[in-house]
Amino acid sequence: MEPIRTVVGRGVPLDRSDVDTDQIIPAVWLKRIERTGFGEGLFSAWREDPDFVLNDPRYKGANVLIAGPNFGCGSSREHAPWALEDYGFRAIIAPSFADIFKNNCGKVGIIPVVQPPDVVHRLMTAVTEDPSIEITISVEHRSVVVPAADVEGSFEIDDFTRYRLLNGLDDIGITLQHEADISAFEAKRPSYAVTIG
Repeated sequence: MEPIRTVVGRGVPLDRSDVDTDQIIPAVWLKRIERTGFGEGLFSAWREDPDFVLNDPRYKGANVLIAGPNFGCGSSREHAPWALEDYGFRAIIAPSFADIFKNNCGKVGIIPVVQPPDVVHRLMTAVTEDPSIEITISVEHRSVVVPAADVEGSFEIDDFTRYRLLNGLDDIGITLQHEADISAFEAKRPSYAVTIG
């Protein structure tokens, strides 16, 4: 995972509430054994509709998803944020998130940005009318700025998730910070305590 201080990009309006993880990445995609390639399955059932927003060429390359309340509800599958990240999203702005989904986002390098419903509505309207407007989200300053939508505000992010994002640390990266201690512990273990297979 790469360190994330600031995300600057364009937004995609997904004006739907209670988008669950099965809609984000349908179960048929969970057979993969890799952590990559899930972007192809992102919203795959909805993308069969030619009018679905991700099929609109105006939003190609946009990296901020603007969604309705309770985004990421449903099962706790990690594949949902994997799919969003693999597709190219670096941040999601919504009035609220399901807790487990929100935590999983921080673990893969997606910034979950909670904003009041009226701000989210204003952003959706703005990017619907002009998909080229620029959105700036700062992890460092906990801020979101969109001059074209008259948005300049802050968002809450817990200190540990902020630390992970700023330092580019997924779960493995956090564990490897203690590599010397782990190696020292392993070196002191008696050979009969080592389990193989």
